[in-house]
Amino acid sequence: MSPLKNLEREYPIIDSNFQQFCASHGIFSVEDFLIHDLYTLAAYAEQNISSETLKEGITQVLSIMDDMHQPCLNGMELLEDAKRNKHFLPTGIQGIDLLLGGGICVGQLTELVGPSSSGKTQVCLQTASNVARNYMVLYLDTGNSFSPQRIAHFLGKTNELASAKAKDQILQKVMSNILCHSVFDIFGMFNVLHQLEYHLGHQDRGGGCQMRLLIVDSISLLIAPVLGGTSSQGRALMTSAGYLLKKLAHQHNLAVLVINHTVGGEGGTSKPALGESWKSIPHSRLLLSCDRGSNVYNVSILKHPSMVVTPDGVKSTGENVVDMTERNGLTAPRAHDLVCIPVPRPNNLLNVLEPVGKII
Repeated sequence: MSPLKNLEREYPIIDSNFQQFCASHGIFSVEDFLIHDLYTLAAYAEQNISSETLKEGITQVLSIMDDMHQPCLNGMELLEDAKRNKHFLPTGIQGIDLLLGGGICVGQLTELVGPSSSGKTQVCLQTASNVARNYMVLYLDTGNSFSPQRIAHFLGKTNELASAKAKDQILQKVMSNILCHSVFDIFGMFNVLHQLEYHLGHQDRGGGCQMRLLIVDSISLLIAPVLGGTSSQGRALMTSAGYLLKKLAHQHNLAVLVINHTVGGEGGTSKPALGESWKSIPHSRLLLSCDRGSNVYNVSILKHPSMVVTPDGVKSTGENVVDMTERNGLTAPRAHDLVCIPVPRPNNLLNVLEPVGKII
């Protein structure tokens, strides 16, 4: 969702008069409608000289909110959609692709969690460089972390045997397929995402190079400033942001990759930022860390749609992998068998990231 002023072009009824009326009641965005008494707002509109137009505007905003709710789908429709559209995009990092069963999943939101300098931005850049060989990528940069030089470095390493001309062609194609947009507050992100939604609607009906990856580096830098205090507006904004990202992923077959930081928890242990309300939003959650002594980067799965839990824990095959096949006492995998290293969270991490330069 976005500021009301951004909706005026598509919905003329949400004009400057309607926006001024809403602003006088502390309403500046669609999100603000979620935490206001609409009956009281309608009563105020009734007293206004432009009451009919204002009530039409309120109805239009409610219609926009209603359209954002996904329709109910039966199991067969979901299965057909998964078979047809929800494939994997390899990150280009072998260990992570192995853990995720092939890469980050199209139609889902994957979250990278970790402290500073744990390799989060490196994973995003390397994933972008790998996916951009075939698809368009939108990179939302919230902290000036995007580095074309590092992407060029990744491409150079994966094309060492290619000729100079071939390397240059690959570099130009990849760089042209990555769109980087700087956003520094949550409202700026809503604005970009709504523009993206409009673009994807036309993309689905046309041809050309398809956009398949959206990266937000980082989501916590945008959401954390609006949280806190006694107001529920920040939490509503966070929930709306998560819902919109998941909606774009599912309806337009995007893989969404976001970065989240860690904060101090009980007993001195770290935990993902943004709290319990955000915890349920990502489909998959990976924890990254770095061993400062050996300069080795590690990753473990905290959450994944194919992860299952038994009363007595997971069963090891003896080959240091988890047997995720169905058996008595074990919930069947939701989509496919997942083979991963057993990580009792968050100890015994799997070393999968090759250190490349300085990680920010």
